[in-house]
Amino acid sequence: MDVQVLCIDDCPNSETAVALMRRALDSVGLVDTPIEGRVISSEAEAVGAAFGGSPTFLIDGADPFPGRRTRTLACRIYATENGLAGTPTQTDLEQAIQRNQQSDG
Repeated sequence: MDVQVLCIDDCPNSETAVALMRRALDSVGLVDTPIEGRVISSEAEAVGAAFGGSPTFLIDGADPFPGRRTRTLACRIYATENGLAGTPTQTDLEQAIQRNQQSDG
């Protein structure tokens, strides 16, 4: 499984996003799955990278929280059970990982 977390420079949620993905992967038994952190530093990179705002999570190249892609180096907001937040919940990420595993399988 290819896992990436795309963030812009100085994203206030980048460290939280990577740690959250690590916990989600570990929770579903994928403790050896690496996470690639990638900094998006230009609008051209944003367009070419399925970037939906910072942070964007990609699992095997797909955004499990599809929405509008952006060309700008902007923050992203996620709708969670507790309201709007800078990252999805760990449960949301776990479910996204599990859906990906089922579709591969």
